[in-house]
Amino acid sequence: MNSLLARKPVADIVATADRRIPKVLGPVSITAMGIGAIIGGGIFIFTGTVAALNAGPAIVLSFVLAAIACAFVGLCYAELSTFLPVAGSTYTYTYATLGEFAAWIIGWDLILEYAIGGAAVAVGWSGYFVSLLQAMGLGLPPRLTAATGQAVTLADGTTATAIANLPAAAIVVLITALLVGGTRESARLNNIMVAVKLTVVLAFIGLGAFYVNTANWHPFIPPNSGTFGAFGVSGIVRGAAVVFIAYVGFDAVSNCAQEARRPQRDMPIGILGSLAISTVLYIAVAAVLTGLVPYRELNVPDPVVMGLRAVGQAWFSLFIDLGALIGITTVILVLLYGQSRIFATMAADGLLPPVVARIHPKLGTPWISQITIGAVVAAVAAVSPIDVLAELVGVGTLFAFVLVCAAVIYLRHLEPLAPRPFRVPHVPWVPLLGILFCLVLIGGMTPATWVRLVVWLAIGLVIYFGYSRHHSRLNAGK
Repeated sequence: MNSLLARKPVADIVATADRRIPKVLGPVSITAMGIGAIIGGGIFIFTGTVAALNAGPAIVLSFVLAAIACAFVGLCYAELSTFLPVAGSTYTYTYATLGEFAAWIIGWDLILEYAIGGAAVAVGWSGYFVSLLQAMGLGLPPRLTAATGQAVTLADGTTATAIANLPAAAIVVLITALLVGGTRESARLNNIMVAVKLTVVLAFIGLGAFYVNTANWHPFIPPNSGTFGAFGVSGIVRGAAVVFIAYVGFDAVSNCAQEARRPQRDMPIGILGSLAISTVLYIAVAAVLTGLVPYRELNVPDPVVMGLRAVGQAWFSLFIDLGALIGITTVILVLLYGQSRIFATMAADGLLPPVVARIHPKLGTPWISQITIGAVVAAVAAVSPIDVLAELVGVGTLFAFVLVCAAVIYLRHLEPLAPRPFRVPHVPWVPLLGILFCLVLIGGMTPATWVRLVVWLAIGLVIYFGYSRHHSRLNAGK
């Protein structure tokens, strides 16, 4: 029991951080990393589905509810990322507070957020890529653009079974190669893509606002259909739980701490700044989109493009497709980046094979970890449908966020005098509110999602007791 509860001292975590990793990220790049991860699937993939099936025009309230939860959690991330300016995110914070066993559980759980999240977004990227090719008069065989086993319609009107989603796998492989090449280069490309993406999003808001039909906003909160989560107040809560995946990118910013030039200043700016900017844009896009098209018609793969076509602005759809591709690409980039850093940190602690922690001598990146993650995510993206992946990402993220808020409360009690460059106000109340909002969103999840989470955690327990516990550096006294 003592070994399961063994904590890694804060001083040791900071002292043993890998000094070979170069500090190349400033506040602009870190904020862009956050925006790059947040602005993507939420706008281009999930907005229409949630409006059509759960919340109607009140999807803006779903985004607000999810943003409030993220704001409380974001403050906690800002404190912890400056208190422990190292890689590893929630895994590292949990190791310092609740001990090794809890750290392993959350590290294993984070795979659902980062790796599975990357796979889910890659599937969405594939949809927009196929749409863009079709707009250009090109196309790919349908059997190679959908999850394995899904029914697809061929050019002659017959149906067939899909083999694999090759575009989804291909984009993951391409981004993995970019990340192995170096953090500085990846960050520069991400900054450019974020600028293009924001331009497209702002153009949609500006153009679409002139065509909004306010009649489409009535009723603002459609009456519940008799099923929990199908409109009404419960629909807003269920919608918030679904669109929550749109915000998961801001916590990935915490993985930048070890590569930030001035983490005590840059990390709070990056985390809270990217969250604030993205929330405003999400609400604006949701309001415009539901004003352009009756909400019940928005359950399509490309709702933003549909909105423009509905008001006679199909000419702009090509730019939306391009912006969506760029936007979703940055999300995949940040999620794969974050997962590789977490795996490398776990390997350095002995909980995963040590080869995973190797840093490339010339590139300065955890290349073994990055390639491993890339291969797994590419395979999952090729064979899995997006709805199942999205549910797993949401519950995994909320679970991690609860532990982050708890870690702030515990560390304040455990080490009250330790210097904190950024402090969450009104502890324990702000972290407790973060926990409460996360639990509310968890309540909006389907039972099937919880079953999948339990199965996933059971697999993690087998690995921990079969390998990790016996190779832990902390328990070995190394």
